[in-house]
Amino acid sequence: MTTTSISPPGLGLLDRRRFLGDTTIGLGSIALASLLQADGRLMASPVIDPARPSAPRSGHHRARARNVIVVFCAGAFSQVDSFDYKPELIRRDGQPLPGNERLVTFQGENGNLKRPLWEFRPRGRCGKMVSDLVPFIGGQSDRICFLHSVTTKTNTHGPGENVMSTGFVPDGFPSIGAWSSFALGSENQDLPAFVAIEDPRGNPQAGPNNWTCGFLPAQFQGTPFSMTKPVRYLQRPRGVSPEKDLAAREALRRFNQRHAERFPGDSELLARVASYELAARMQLSVPGVANLASETRETLALYGADDPENKIKAGFARNCILARRLVERGVRFVQLFNGSYASGGRLNWDGHNKLKQQYDHHAKILDQPVAGLLVDLARRGLLEDTLVVFCTEFGRLPMFQRGTFGRDHNPRGFTCWLAGAGVKAPLSFGATDDFSFQAVENPASVHDFHATILHLLGLDHKALTFYHNGLQRRLTDVHGEVLKGIIA
Repeated sequence: MTTTSISPPGLGLLDRRRFLGDTTIGLGSIALASLLQADGRLMASPVIDPARPSAPRSGHHRARARNVIVVFCAGAFSQVDSFDYKPELIRRDGQPLPGNERLVTFQGENGNLKRPLWEFRPRGRCGKMVSDLVPFIGGQSDRICFLHSVTTKTNTHGPGENVMSTGFVPDGFPSIGAWSSFALGSENQDLPAFVAIEDPRGNPQAGPNNWTCGFLPAQFQGTPFSMTKPVRYLQRPRGVSPEKDLAAREALRRFNQRHAERFPGDSELLARVASYELAARMQLSVPGVANLASETRETLALYGADDPENKIKAGFARNCILARRLVERGVRFVQLFNGSYASGGRLNWDGHNKLKQQYDHHAKILDQPVAGLLVDLARRGLLEDTLVVFCTEFGRLPMFQRGTFGRDHNPRGFTCWLAGAGVKAPLSFGATDDFSFQAVENPASVHDFHATILHLLGLDHKALTFYHNGLQRRLTDVHGEVLKGIIA
C-alpha cells in the first residue's frame, strides 16, 4: 500500500528543514513590518463605521489636546510689526537690507529697511517684547509659545492659504481639520466634528479650500458657520409642525433601516444617511450653541462683544465666543477666520500700500477678542486640553515696497503661535535674522507645524494616511518633523 502526502499546489512536501526555513522567513517578515511601522512606512487609515462616521476614535498615542481652535489671519499678518522684535532693524531704519539692496519680490522692487510702525514693549511676567499693535494678545504672552521661524512654499495669497490649511499649493487636498475629524471623529454627535467660522466681513481668498475634505470621504468636510448668517437648510419648512416633522423623520429612519438591511455593506448609503441624520439633529443643536443670550455681561465685555462703536469687532468677538462654545460641546476642530476678500476691497491684513492705517483698523477687531478667548478658555479649564493656533499664510518684509507705505509678502520667515494643551509657555522658539527677513534658527516648515498639531492631538502624521490615486496620501506629504522643543 502506497501512502501519498497531500500538500498545497506548488509547495511540495513540508519537511522539518523547510518548516524551520519558512519560520525564519516569517519571523523576519514580522520584524520588517515592525521596523516599517516604526519608520512610518507601513500605514493604515482609521477604521470608520459608515453608519457613525463621527463616532470618537482613538489616535496613535496619548493626546495632549482634545480640540483645536485655529485663528487664521487672512492676508499675511506682519510679524515685523507685532511679535518679532528686532533692535537691529530699528537701528538700521532707512538703510538697505545687507546683501539684498535691490531685492525684487511679489509686487516688485523694495526700498530700504523700515522699522516697526508700532513700539515694542515687554509684556506679561515673562517680559516678551510685543508691539502696541496687539497689546491684549501681548498681555497673554505667559500662555503663548511663539514660533518665529515658520516658512512656507509660496508668496501668493490663495495658494498660501491652501498650504497653511492643507499642506499643498494646488487645490483638492484635505484640510488639517478634515484630517483631524477623519482620524478622531467627534465627542458630540449632534454637531459637526469640524466647523469653519466665517469672518463678519466674508470669506478668505481660498474660501472653502480652507475647510475642504479633498479626497477624504465627504462627511469630513468642514461645516461653515456664521454669526451673521444662519446655517442653510436647518429650518423646518413653513407650515410643518414639530410633530409632523418628527413623524416624517421617524418614517424616513425606518425606510433607511429597511434599505440598509436589503443592501448590506453599502457604505455610501450608510454615510449619506448618517449625514442627513446629523443635519436633522443640528436643527435642535445649532440654535442653542449659537445663541449667546446665556453669556454674562462680563464675558461679553471680556471679548469686546458688547462694543457699540465697532460692530465688526463685536461680530468677530461673538465668533470667538462661538468657537469656545463649540469646543466646550466636544466639536473637534474649529477654524476661526479674521480678514476677508469680500467684494469692495481687501478687508484683511494684506498691507501693501498704507499698512499703518489698514492695521490700526484691523488690530482693533482682532486683538481683544483673541486675548479674551485665551483668558476665557483658561478660566474654564478648557485651555488644558484645547490647542489654540494663531497663523497666517505668510509674513511681510522688513522693507517698504518702493514708492509705497506698505510691506510685500515674505514666505522666508514669519511668526505663528500656539497656546494651550501640551505646549511649553512662555516660550519663543526659532528665530529670523536681525531684520526678520528669513528664518535662521530652527526653521519650521508648514509641514513641521502640521505634524506638531497632529502630534498634540495624539496622531502620528506619518501613519495618518488615505489611499488615493495609487498613493498613500497624508497631510504632510513626505515631509514634516514634530517640533519636539515646544512640547511640554
